[in-house]
Amino acid sequence: MELPAALRAAVDRALEGVPLGELQRAADTLSSRYRAEVRDGRLHLSDEMFANAYLATRLPATFAAVRASFESVAELMPGFAPQSLLDVGAGPGTALWAAADCWQTLGSATMLEASPSIRKVGSELAVHSGVDVEWRAADAAKSFEVQKADLVTLAYVLDELSPAEGLSLVERLWAAASGLLVIVEPGTPAGWRRILGARARLIEVGAHLAAPCPHSQACPVAEPDWCHFSRRVARSRLHRLTKRAEVPWEDEKYIYLAVSRTPATNFAARVLAPARGGSGKIQLKLCQGDGSVEEKLLTKRDGGLFKAARRADWGDIL
Repeated sequence: MELPAALRAAVDRALEGVPLGELQRAADTLSSRYRAEVRDGRLHLSDEMFANAYLATRLPATFAAVRASFESVAELMPGFAPQSLLDVGAGPGTALWAAADCWQTLGSATMLEASPSIRKVGSELAVHSGVDVEWRAADAAKSFEVQKADLVTLAYVLDELSPAEGLSLVERLWAAASGLLVIVEPGTPAGWRRILGARARLIEVGAHLAAPCPHSQACPVAEPDWCHFSRRVARSRLHRLTKRAEVPWEDEKYIYLAVSRTPATNFAARVLAPARGGSGKIQLKLCQGDGSVEEKLLTKRDGGLFKAARRADWGDIL
């Protein structure tokens, strides 16, 4: 997956002339903080150089994860056509660009972000989005005013909050969602556990699960396994240089949850891992509508189901 052309061009302009060495050092520090899920009271994107490092290294992967999550929801809710967006912990506006790319009906967005540095970057990028955008200063861990929107998003934010703060925020954002709430987290065991906590609370308050789950029963995945998905991301030249990488792509692991005010289309199963198999057979790990996980072996004898399974990718519905 690649960034939309307008966003890619805006990012290139924002990073033009930024010294590579400074970008690399800031990217290294930023990566360490994200991986360790540091909560020391300081903003990850605390100054302009960290904001630039985020644009160069994290924006493409985060966009890919959020856009793929939206794509899964859109498949099951073809009639959903949001006109307004509320995004909390907005960063440089990643969810804005992903939503505008997925739903051309989007006309306005309210972006809440605590870091002045990344808010400034995001507002400059958003000029090219084609959406009427308002930026506000707000800390996801504290009380702030929220307004209703058709689509409400919370991407890569829960890992920066305590469990109690996270669940409180999820409830408030669900109350603000007129149509759909989408939460995206890193595809780690810890990210999956945070999604499970949000999932349980949202079911309690009456939300309809739209994706990725085909059921609202207890998650059948058991540790040390965990539910997550992957999306391949194209790296620009600057992206590769900043991360000191050689290959022109990376795989972003993520986990998401989408809940809606109205039920989404029912489906039988979702593929939870890359398919395995050889000539004439394929094995899929499936989360099924009856609340179970099954390793299913399909052969040519299964006819149409086998053909569908051969086309199914990790994260697809079957």
